[in-house]
Amino acid sequence: MTPPATAELPVAVIGAGPIGLAAAAHLVERGLVPLVLEAGPAAGAALRQWSHVRLFSTWSEVTDEAAEKLLVPTGWTKPDGASYPTGGDWAEQYLEPLAGVLGDKVRYGATVTGVSRAGRDRIVDADRDTQPFVLHVSYADGREERVLARAVIDASGTWTTPSPAGGNGLPALGEKAAADRVTYRVPDLKDPAVRARYAGRRTAVIGSGASAFTALALLADLAKAKDGSGTHAVWVLRRGISGSTFGGGTADQLPARGALGLAAKAAVDDGHADAVTGFRTEAIERDSDGRLVLVGDDGRRLEPVDEVIVLTGFRPDLSFLSEIRLGLDERLQAPVELAPLIDPNVHSCGTVYPHGRKELSHPEQGIYLVGMKSYGRAPTFLAMTGYEQARSVVAAIAGDLEAADRVELVLPESGVCGGAGLFDTPDAQQDAAGGCCSAPAPQLIQIAPGALTLPVAGTTGSGNCC
Repeated sequence: MTPPATAELPVAVIGAGPIGLAAAAHLVERGLVPLVLEAGPAAGAALRQWSHVRLFSTWSEVTDEAAEKLLVPTGWTKPDGASYPTGGDWAEQYLEPLAGVLGDKVRYGATVTGVSRAGRDRIVDADRDTQPFVLHVSYADGREERVLARAVIDASGTWTTPSPAGGNGLPALGEKAAADRVTYRVPDLKDPAVRARYAGRRTAVIGSGASAFTALALLADLAKAKDGSGTHAVWVLRRGISGSTFGGGTADQLPARGALGLAAKAAVDDGHADAVTGFRTEAIERDSDGRLVLVGDDGRRLEPVDEVIVLTGFRPDLSFLSEIRLGLDERLQAPVELAPLIDPNVHSCGTVYPHGRKELSHPEQGIYLVGMKSYGRAPTFLAMTGYEQARSVVAAIAGDLEAADRVELVLPESGVCGGAGLFDTPDAQQDAAGGCCSAPAPQLIQIAPGALTLPVAGTTGSGNCC
């Protein structure tokens, strides 16, 4: 039971993205007071940084029911449920109005730098569960504040911590020194300055998920444009290419997601750019002309490139939770009960079982990681899953365990698998394990821009499923 004094405090929600604002909407619906702390200057700050990327989920799949109930009385009209929003559309047409309804319950420029229990560090047991949470918040204007909360919902995502190019999870040697020519985001080639950076140049795209497909599509379009003559892509994969590399195809119940994989397959079949498989980057060096040379852990050196786009996924920032007792899987950095359900060695976005407060609980009662952050390093997240998480944990915080434990979500089926997967497992063993990623046999193939020009591409947070 929440102590009476603590029960009067707000529930702190970290992050004003889709899942954070959905959690706030559910709190309001339950008669609880949310306090949303957003580090950026506006709702959906991370989404706005990939505003040019189109989701492969429709509008009907990326809005939350409780949020809609708050929005409808304001005159808000839900966009066409069958259409596909971009990240910018999602932020401007849904999150911004929702944050407006929540009003002063959302604070911007508010970075959470630490979370603990009042008067208790990580070690102290005595009366720990009766103490409120304390959050240290740093504001954009330099102010600092201490905020007390009855519970904490961390929906801060993973956007700020992209994974590096290095095949061992560490930055490749020289990666930081090459920062002027390395990016970890899908480039917006409609921006003249960004377009000029890649036009007529050779670019390495490291990664094997939807974000990599999207980047290849954009570069292929640029190569066919009048101002893009000489543009060339090199697709660098840590694993091999097999039938499962490109996802669920026509069997995918999210058609745009399946189409993106099919487009990438058509591009490989048509042949206009190089792809290198079974390549794990160990170093990034500069040649005498200042161009970048990728060096593999097997000693292979690729031809020089002008730019590198690293799309190898994201990972959670756990630094400000160091005084909280979290129960995280040692591999995925996801809650221990959730990790087996989202393991990318086994699961795709559509085979993740809907889950809620039980799977998201930690030894520290009253704190939940939701949304992208709850998945740790797993790339199989769907917005629909995050909304179900928000509904369940808010019900738990409100004391309605029956509702918290009820499953209210059916996910679309998909053959998409993101992440590294079983790339070191021989094919026969991999099939037996149910994995979706084949062992990499080093090879060089050709990729064409061809069907990569399909308009529907993209993910939430560029690199994970949506």
